[in-house]
Amino acid sequence: MPKEIVFTADAVPPLATLSQAIISKGFVYVSGNVGCTNDFLIVEGGIQAQTFAALENLSKVLTAAGSGLQHVVKTNIYLANMSRDYSEMNKVYQSFFDANAMPARTCVGVASLPLGASVEIECVAEVPDA
Repeated sequence: MPKEIVFTADAVPPLATLSQAIISKGFVYVSGNVGCTNDFLIVEGGIQAQTFAALENLSKVLTAAGSGLQHVVKTNIYLANMSRDYSEMNKVYQSFFDANAMPARTCVGVASLPLGASVEIECVAEVPDA
């Protein structure tokens, strides 16, 4: 079964060096998303606004792949300032997932992120009909 590239015009366009997502063997692997506009400008409003925008974009890509946030099995989150932003990021993150079925997750602090973002989020999800 060959891998399938996912693209949707509803989400932030991918850079030339990556895909929005790839479907392989019943899973969709979504590239990292920062909280930016379609013009690659970081959204205003700090970590909560950026987290919201990143997760909204992830949701759009997952939908285009035939999946959705309810099918996410693993997320990776990267924070440019773990000590300042971890709690505020979590407040938004928790609102996107069922409290009884939170995906597995890794969250790490990093020196910097693309476009000067405060957060980047990527995920792996099941594709129910793949």
